Amino acid sequence: MADKGNDPFAVWQTMLGEMEKGFNAFANQAMTSPEFSKTMNQASGATAGAQKQLSEVMEKYLVGMNMPSRAQMVDMAARLQSIEAQLGEIKTLLVQGQGSAGAQTTGPATPRPPRTKRPPDSSGEQK
Repeated sequence: MADKGNDPFAVWQTMLGEMEKGFNAFANQAMTSPEFSKTMNQASGATAGAQKQLSEVMEKYLVGMNMPSRAQMVDMAARLQSIEAQLGEIKTLLVQGQGSAGAQTTGPATPRPPRTKRPPDSSGEQK
């Protein structure tokens, strides 16, 4: 192994560690100040406002292009899933109805007694 003093990777790693410690100390100090909190609240409020405006502009654009918006597509997907569930229930009921109707018409009739008598031969005798 190379000597720790001459190893460029070790020097680089040490330098990065020291920079990280300094940055963390500065960030912790900055985040405790009330100005930082106020600035962050303003920035998040501005971001939320910009997202709302972009959403409204996109909605108007899609209406102008005669295309559905994301909200409309989500609503349509929910309605389609509801319709598919209802069709599944109807199909199940139809299969059950066919099964019970088929059992009634083709079900086993009253059992017949076994046929033990044989018809007479051409000579007239029974076997």
